[in-house]
Amino acid sequence: MRPAVPLAGLATVVQAALAEDLGEAGDVTTDAIVPADSRLHAVIRSREPGRIAGTDAISLVLAHFEEAAQATVETQDGTDLAAGGIVATLDGPARSLLSGERVMLNLLGRLSGIATATAAVVRAVAGTGAAIKDTRKTTPGLRALEKYAVAVGGGVNHRFGLYDAVLVKDNHIAAAGSIAAAVDRVRDRWGGSYSIQVEADTLAQLEEALACRVDAVLLDNMPPDVLRRAVAIGKGRCHLEASGGITLSNVRQVAETGVDSISLGWLTHSSRCLDLGLDVE
Repeated sequence: MRPAVPLAGLATVVQAALAEDLGEAGDVTTDAIVPADSRLHAVIRSREPGRIAGTDAISLVLAHFEEAAQATVETQDGTDLAAGGIVATLDGPARSLLSGERVMLNLLGRLSGIATATAAVVRAVAGTGAAIKDTRKTTPGLRALEKYAVAVGGGVNHRFGLYDAVLVKDNHIAAAGSIAAAVDRVRDRWGGSYSIQVEADTLAQLEEALACRVDAVLLDNMPPDVLRRAVAIGKGRCHLEASGGITLSNVRQVAETGVDSISLGWLTHSSRCLDLGLDVE
């Protein structure tokens, strides 16, 4: 099932991006060169294979201009496209198309790059039962869109912010004095309102977290041999998530330890944009 597009958030980002690009003066190059009544037919193509995400940005960008161009999306979000494949066809005022080109391509490329990277990781762990998750390591202001792109790639969204789930990290543990003390404080404050996950760097910390009957444990920067021991200890007692130092080349090895999920911050903070271009025909 295709995830829901965060249209309100996308519209806000589009408006901010256009304001950033056009400023007060507008597109001074295009306005000087292209006659106001000039019209164009153009296509947005992928210059490399990838999974497409963010196509709703096209119409939102074009709608900003006084005389809007028309867009026909040829490749829906979640579709894998070959190099040279057409994402959308565009028709209308040349000035609108040329002035909106970069914002359209920036958003499409960014989100499609994340979806493409996620899909590659999901394929790499196929058959292991491990889910691929994102993190809060997102571009400020783009979290909902980047997490949407992860979902388009077949990944699972972790918590969206500090407000929707409890994750007791190493600094929380240091501040409280122990895992047990930190978990007790959470339960004293919130009762059962939130799921509780605890970050564990060692098997001893895993045992302490399990004794607290938490919902999930984040097994942080554990090598595969230690992860296998962690799974032997905790499988079935809570959700076990591996994180830290995991790449496309070693994610299969991590998944085969038996963890329930694997979280990858780089999906949103370091994925390369998909190479897309707008070509006038």
